Amino acid sequence: MSQATEKPFQIGDIVMDNRVALAPMAGICNSAFRLTVKEFGAGLVYAEMISDKGIVQRNEKTLGMLYIDERENPLSLQIFGGDKETLVEAAKYVEENTTADIIDINMGCPVNKIIKCEAGARLLLDPNNVYEMVAAVVDAVKKPVSVKMRIGWDDEHVFAVENAQAVERAGASAVAVHGRTRVQMYEGKANWDVIRDVKQNVRIPVLGNGDVETPEDAKRMLDTTGVDAVMIGRAALGNPWMIYRTVQYLETGELKKEPSVREKIDVCLLHFERLMQLKGEGIAVREMRKHASWYLKGIRGNGKARKAINQIEKAVELRALLNSLVDDYEEHDFDLVVPEAKQLIV
Repeated sequence: MSQATEKPFQIGDIVMDNRVALAPMAGICNSAFRLTVKEFGAGLVYAEMISDKGIVQRNEKTLGMLYIDERENPLSLQIFGGDKETLVEAAKYVEENTTADIIDINMGCPVNKIIKCEAGARLLLDPNNVYEMVAAVVDAVKKPVSVKMRIGWDDEHVFAVENAQAVERAGASAVAVHGRTRVQMYEGKANWDVIRDVKQNVRIPVLGNGDVETPEDAKRMLDTTGVDAVMIGRAALGNPWMIYRTVQYLETGELKKEPSVREKIDVCLLHFERLMQLKGEGIAVREMRKHASWYLKGIRGNGKARKAINQIEKAVELRALLNSLVDDYEEHDFDLVVPEAKQLIV
């Protein structure tokens, strides 16, 4: 076993099998996606961020987002909000009504509609506010509480160390740090130096996030920043093998091969079936269009395939198209012929 995996990684009393976590991604990390990634070896999966007010108001759609398959655990469920009282009430509801192992507070989302609620990355401008929000939640629940944050608002307001120390003082059990500012959104380079500074200035576990695109990147982050775990987000979209290959590389030093086209499509279809069970055919087909495009990434001819997928409206059409792509790919050696979806239905 490599040095990177010698010590166990845990948050509070929750012990993980390894040091690779799936990042929370809004509109992505529902149960169907999380379970698929979990089966590829993720030590911890994060649910997509959920509105505290939606929970408190018992919004039907919001409560549906709280669904957890027992096979996903250990799982961290992330909530967001800018009001201390509703954040606390939402955390209590999560503790009492879900099987989440960890309650995570979002302090990193950069999108305007979250910022306008004084939530997400907006909280990073005031370490005192960070402390008060986290302390209130920690005092209200028994489950471990963690925070996912960015390094700061912009280059002039990088309070990552101060905010992480506030999180620690408030009693949180871990902090995850995305190495970009709010202004950067998802562009530019993640600043791993600031992540390292955070790790050196707090005693609680730190998860590093940002620009981990390969298993080698994950090891480099662990080695250069000293973080306790790596958090993988966009690199896992349509590619749960990234999780598996990273875990294997960290534990054995062996870099496993990329999946075949058949393997990609088989897992894509499994993901789709789970999404249909979770949300029904209509919503699942629409949501699966983007996922299917991600699964097809790197396959020659995928542009034509993505265009065809974006026109599909029924599950039987999507299944038929994806299976036909594999058959044609294997027969013609990389030259995909993409027929009209309706022609595939017998």
